[in-house]
Amino acid sequence: MTRRRLALTSGLLVCALAGSGTAVAQAPDSPGAGPRHSSDGVRGPIAPDVPAHLRGRSTRSAPSSFEVAPGVTYSSWTQTDARGPVRGHLLTVEYDRRGVRLDYANPGKVSKTAPVSSMVSDRAVAAVNADFFDIGDTGAPLGMGKDRSRGFLHAPRDGWNSAFYVGPGGRPQIGTLPVVARVKQHPRWQLTNVNSPSVPSDGIGVYTPRWGRTSGAAVTDGQTRKVRQVLVRGNRVVDVRRKLSSGERIRGTLLIGRDQGASRLASLRVGDRLAVRWRIPERPRMAITGNRFLVQDGLMSVVDDREMHPRTAVGISRDTREILLLVIDGRQADSRGYTMVELARLMIDLGADEALNLDGGGSSTMLARRPDGKRRVMNTPSDGAPRHVANALEVIAR
Repeated sequence: MTRRRLALTSGLLVCALAGSGTAVAQAPDSPGAGPRHSSDGVRGPIAPDVPAHLRGRSTRSAPSSFEVAPGVTYSSWTQTDARGPVRGHLLTVEYDRRGVRLDYANPGKVSKTAPVSSMVSDRAVAAVNADFFDIGDTGAPLGMGKDRSRGFLHAPRDGWNSAFYVGPGGRPQIGTLPVVARVKQHPRWQLTNVNSPSVPSDGIGVYTPRWGRTSGAAVTDGQTRKVRQVLVRGNRVVDVRRKLSSGERIRGTLLIGRDQGASRLASLRVGDRLAVRWRIPERPRMAITGNRFLVQDGLMSVVDDREMHPRTAVGISRDTREILLLVIDGRQADSRGYTMVELARLMIDLGADEALNLDGGGSSTMLARRPDGKRRVMNTPSDGAPRHVANALEVIAR
């Protein structure tokens, strides 16, 4: 299905920004998927009702654009519609361009946070913030992460695996990525997460040196009874504890159980053979997750048109063979933010066949290398300064 790219030109535009006849796949947001809009949990202002005859009318400024690198372009614009002013930022990335690729970035440890500008590699020419994260506690991302060079870093088994990823053949995709994790000697034990901020009740979580130092009861939601910690090194159990350690380096593979998961780990003894394995069956080169599919097969897949927030999204246009990285400023007098429906509609008008919502609110950050060669934050983060976040989606170009 061919769709036009939204023209970023001045004048009165009748488009999909404030409401239109765009087809909507009326699938409700999935329950239990964590924070819907931003990691900070701040409730956004409610978008005013707009009469049908005013929907779609938007006054837009002439865009400001420049080439970040061959195959990578930055554009920004402002608009005013019936709901108020909005400021947008777009990176278009030609994914077939030689020397251009996307990768995962984080501060070095899964449980560490930092501004986007300080976590990306020296070769990155642009980046946006990525996954929702356990703000104010462990700091770890809620979903999956795989780095091209470091490999698999973190993921829950299920519940937060809506991903942007690059497949084994190099093709960018947006879809669901499952994770398989198991203990070879106990195939019925279900490992619920690897380097994730929380081990669910009755679960067994896995933690590796890539997590950082141990976090104690922070990963069991404060639970200190009916927990168990087992350290595995060289496929052998080397330590079993009733009390969770905190602030210690992980020298091996650490298993942490809650409730029934703790009872299973209690059966282990020092010296027992234990092989812990995990993998992503699709074998992506890199992967990062968000919380909602905005667009699937060219159709909108969200229905929330109420709360307005700063937003970050990633989309794929098969017609133009581009990756679209979008940030909308919000929580400011001169930029109200977007609802989920508005975000999806704009991604469709930009040509996205698929699109994924990333962390918003104060986390929304776009970094780009300006014509003077210096990297700068191009949007205006709503906290007043770039927030420390868990990870980012970076653009690398020669």
